[in-house]
Amino acid sequence: MAGRINDEDVKAVRDAVPIDAVVSEYLQLRNAGGGNLKGLCPFHDEKSPSFQVSPAKGLFHCFGCQEGGDTITFVMKVDHLSFSEAVERLAAQAGITLRYEEGGYNPAHQRGERIRLVEAHKNAAEWYAEQLATSPEAETGRVFLAERGFDQAAAVHFGVGYSPQGWDHLTRFLRGKGFSDKELVLSGLAQEGRRGPIDRFRGRLMWPIRDIGGDVVGFGARKLYDADNGPKYLNTPETAIYRKSQVLYGIDLAKKDIAKSSRAVVVEGYTDVMACHLAGVTTAIATCGTAFGGDHIKILRRLLMDNGSARVIFTFDGDAAGQKAALRAFEDDQKFAAETYIAIAPDGMDPCDLRLAKGDDAVADLAEPRTPLFEFALRQIVGRYDLDTPAGRAAALDEAAPVVARIKNSGAQHEVAVQLAGMLGILDTQFVVKRVAQLARWARDRGGKGPAPER
Repeated sequence: MAGRINDEDVKAVRDAVPIDAVVSEYLQLRNAGGGNLKGLCPFHDEKSPSFQVSPAKGLFHCFGCQEGGDTITFVMKVDHLSFSEAVERLAAQAGITLRYEEGGYNPAHQRGERIRLVEAHKNAAEWYAEQLATSPEAETGRVFLAERGFDQAAAVHFGVGYSPQGWDHLTRFLRGKGFSDKELVLSGLAQEGRRGPIDRFRGRLMWPIRDIGGDVVGFGARKLYDADNGPKYLNTPETAIYRKSQVLYGIDLAKKDIAKSSRAVVVEGYTDVMACHLAGVTTAIATCGTAFGGDHIKILRRLLMDNGSARVIFTFDGDAAGQKAALRAFEDDQKFAAETYIAIAPDGMDPCDLRLAKGDDAVADLAEPRTPLFEFALRQIVGRYDLDTPAGRAAALDEAAPVVARIKNSGAQHEVAVQLAGMLGILDTQFVVKRVAQLARWARDRGGKGPAPER
């Protein structure tokens, strides 16, 4: 068992790390008057901010869900850490060496599991980056990046690395740093082989995936060699610190500008995030091997503060898969108070290809709001029907009207219903407006479960 952390050291940690600085790593805070700050609570869903922080007292309190406490309590709750793990993380940030009253000085085996797994990833990220910069074998990776317009400085900025092709190079390195085989397997950095743990990632370009607090919690690995029979991209498996549905690549770099500008640009891949940031679109983020979903929205909402001027711009490839991704994103659209848009590059290029072909200005231009996501979704639906016939128009209305009915803001719903009538070529606009309103009313009466079934 780990020794109990010295009480004086716990107090020193509380005093050394301002609570507003810690909370600001996870959500946007604004002036609430009286020296307090407010934001959207990270512990429950809410539309208006009821979460308050008092820097003078070093405390937080949510008037909605009643969660409250000091800096340590906040870190414990938001990152699901034990008391000692939270103190250790904050102490590391503050440069404070902790004393343990029963266990002496802080040996490796006394650290909490999450802290240990994060440390393993930090060491791995540094080692992978060193391999990319110095290893002759990594020339393939350096060429891959250069061909996509990324130099060594870009690789360093994003922490890109290289995993050697051998079976256990990283495993042996981390063992030398004091990590056990069990920790390496639990972290997802190694997997069980016939003779013990072997490296999970071999012969791949490595992107470190960081949580919103900046800790490396996983990796995205791109294959480089034809002899590699694995998938094109291989991500860290689900672990105690990595949940792909709850991380956004680039969020650590983008969060301050997202909060400052009330804008986020959602792209599809790691190189797209790099291309956007290097082109000056520093609010770009991407999901990690999964569709954009509800947990990702929660992360962004806390940064955007759900104000009416906020913008979320999705950039998807113009192909069928990209259009499908856009429609999936639209399904969650109403969870945002922010306006959502879609931007598709000319010739269906992604931001990385666009930057290579047309330069930084073209990428910056792509990230400007273009088509509202609802309009794109409706055009995709309507485009499947023959609008030259009454039957085709009626069938398109049957599919599209329930989509418009999901829009919660009644004014916006009415306006979009009018637009839908125009898309369909239905001259009786009020017929479409009434149909949408009726479907919305049915949905409300049924507790938000959607319109009543056709009889």
